[in-house]
Amino acid sequence: MRSLTRILGRAVALVALAVMASSTAAYAQYETYMELLREDIKTEKVAIITEAMQFTDDQSTVFWPIYREYDLELSKLVDQRIALIKDFAASYTTMTDDTAKELADRSFKIRANRAKLLKKYYGRVEKQLGAAMAVRWAQTERVINTLIDLQVQSQLPLMPKGGSGKN
Repeated sequence: MRSLTRILGRAVALVALAVMASSTAAYAQYETYMELLREDIKTEKVAIITEAMQFTDDQSTVFWPIYREYDLELSKLVDQRIALIKDFAASYTTMTDDTAKELADRSFKIRANRAKLLKKYYGRVEKQLGAAMAVRWAQTERVINTLIDLQVQSQLPLMPKGGSGKN
């Protein structure tokens, strides 16, 4: 799937920009480029979902408005994740145990909220299109998100050791 390869490449670029934007004077330019990358990722996700789901016209008419609502809520979590990456990059060289704990707590919360969001919209899709279609969509969404997560994580350095010796 060429679309998935493009998504993964754009995800890496998005992480790199988030890290650079945390320490650059050209912040507005990076923000604009990050937004363009995010839109490209969304477009590619739609193409992958369309291919995987093989909707009838009626199913498509029902599904896409639900998906757009899901994607709008997911975007808020992506914003939080980008902010987390920026904060990680900004504090990397001065990391303390307190900062590390705060970053970890935020990361766990974002992941939990993403799982809750998928479950919420799985229920909506199931109600409208049945369990099999809902599971198919949830599987597709999880695969895409897992691959993006892997790409993002592979670009971030490990948490530095803190000064307290509790690492």
